[in-house]
Amino acid sequence: MSATVSLKVPGPHGPGDVTVSYARVGRGEPLVLLHGIGHHRQAWDPVVDILATEREVIAVDLPGFGASPGLPDGLAYDLSTTNSVLGALFEALELDRPHVAGNSLGGLLALELGREKLARSVTALSPAGFWTEAERRYAFSVLLAMRGVAQRLPLPLVERLSRTAAGRTALTSTIYARPARRSPEAVVAETLALVGAAGFEQTLRAGTTVRFTDTLAGLPVTVAWGTRDRILVRRQGIRAKRLIPHARLVRLPGCGHCPMNDDPALVARVILDGSR
Repeated sequence: MSATVSLKVPGPHGPGDVTVSYARVGRGEPLVLLHGIGHHRQAWDPVVDILATEREVIAVDLPGFGASPGLPDGLAYDLSTTNSVLGALFEALELDRPHVAGNSLGGLLALELGREKLARSVTALSPAGFWTEAERRYAFSVLLAMRGVAQRLPLPLVERLSRTAAGRTALTSTIYARPARRSPEAVVAETLALVGAAGFEQTLRAGTTVRFTDTLAGLPVTVAWGTRDRILVRRQGIRAKRLIPHARLVRLPGCGHCPMNDDPALVARVILDGSR
């Protein structure tokens, strides 16, 4: 079931009120799911039911994305603030060091939560932060182009395109290797989420100097990369493995940047195995 929670988050000019939307389902050890930039928690829908057979799953809309409103004035869309928001969320939901899995931006945030000792295990699917400067510029240019196209498309056209496999491919092939598998309703919803993402530009600006550099010693870590990722190329996974030598590096054959939809059974297995 979906719900919202209000949090007090420290900022440079005093605490700010932040509201976070989330969905909670299943039974077992808690597992928090974090989506990528411009996406929403429904990105995880293809795997949630599988995960919920063994975990209590909490899928989160990050501040300024999905159903979560933007941050109040005075709070930046940076890693420090987001760590504080998620830490406060864990406390409010009585989650004591949950397992955390994330995709893209969410993968980086999962790793950050591991660095802050707030996660019991981390599974990062195509995480941000292991790029070269050229790779970062390329990824950001693709993301900005995706948002620009989505903002210019009238909703009736998006709905019409979503009803055919070719149209769904045109709308989502940048993030999915198998876009025709996405449902028409999901394609419309995530296009609207990209258009309405209040935190998009500020999050992107905050990411220009981000590199993940911690070895996460003593924490179970899985890094997984789709072989057909068109935004964050898979050689970045090799860099992540070099930086975090004890991490399990998993190849996701035939999967794109958001692999949850391309191969739900494989991605769910990777997350469950990584959160033992």
